[in-house]
Amino acid sequence: MSNLATVTKNGGLTTTNKNRLSNLPNLSTWFEDFPLGDFPTLFSSNFNTGISLPKVNIKEVSDAFIVEMAVPGFKKSDFNIDLDNHVLSISAEIKEENKEEKDGYTRREFGYSTFKRTFTLPDTIEDDKIKATYEEGILKIHLPKKEEAKQKPSRTIHVS
Repeated sequence: MSNLATVTKNGGLTTTNKNRLSNLPNLSTWFEDFPLGDFPTLFSSNFNTGISLPKVNIKEVSDAFIVEMAVPGFKKSDFNIDLDNHVLSISAEIKEENKEEKDGYTRREFGYSTFKRTFTLPDTIEDDKIKATYEEGILKIHLPKKEEAKQKPSRTIHVS
């Protein structure tokens, strides 16, 4: 009797026994062939609207960290940015409602979009100097470093 281990498309291991039911597909193989890519997942998108969490770029420069978030379609007043115990929370909410009455019928549509992202900040950030701007669909948050955390420019040390 020979047992074989094979690697499936999704990277999992399956074992098959050549002498038992070798012509029937196993459950793992059935799920591999099912086209799940067309359905939104709970981890990647909002269930109601299909809007995914906004993408974030965080870059470090010598005197600060800069957080850039792509959030088109929002207004400055839609954002709520909080700092509590070194945790930066960025959230936004949009509620839309359209109502049209015409020729004896009423059409009413409404939508709701929201997101929240949180980031734990290092102790080296000057909390009282954090600034945020929103232009052309990009939310930018400037997190200045404390003086002792700033990168010093390189210098040459002469040997005496």
